[in-house]
Amino acid sequence: MRLAERLQLAKTQGIAPSWLAVEAGRQKYLFSLDQAGEIFSWAGIQPVSYTQAWFLGVASLRGGLYGVVDLAGFVTGKTLGLRNEIVRTESRLVSFNAALEVNSVLLIDKLAGLRKQGDFVNYSVRKPDEPVFFGNQYLDIHGASWQEINLQILAQQVDFLTVAA
Repeated sequence: MRLAERLQLAKTQGIAPSWLAVEAGRQKYLFSLDQAGEIFSWAGIQPVSYTQAWFLGVASLRGGLYGVVDLAGFVTGKTLGLRNEIVRTESRLVSFNAALEVNSVLLIDKLAGLRKQGDFVNYSVRKPDEPVFFGNQYLDIHGASWQEINLQILAQQVDFLTVAA
């Protein structure tokens, strides 16, 4: 079963996965299923002049116009830019839940499936010097670290909303 189908099934049947797991840059992130929206394949992104390096432009998705934010670039402050053809085959655009009223999508490099609390063996709470939209950091059974991102808090950040350079 494809991830999008499993995600829809989880939402409609109340199955227990708590997060959509993604990779961006070289980091692993978790988005709450309550805050994540639709998943789109790579779409033609139209650049917009005089914007932050992490704001890649706009894309028309299902008849709506969405701002495209490079998640890894925004979090790290490093410019990764548009991906090459090979990387784009796994890249996805993840929208915010419609209830958050944000017409933006996050460019991620790879979907990593659904995760639930039982998939992790340990966690640590957000440190005071980390971004306010970071949640807990989880450690899985393979020793990989996963950073939870609160999309609702991210969508309210002035830095995120200010795309002008």
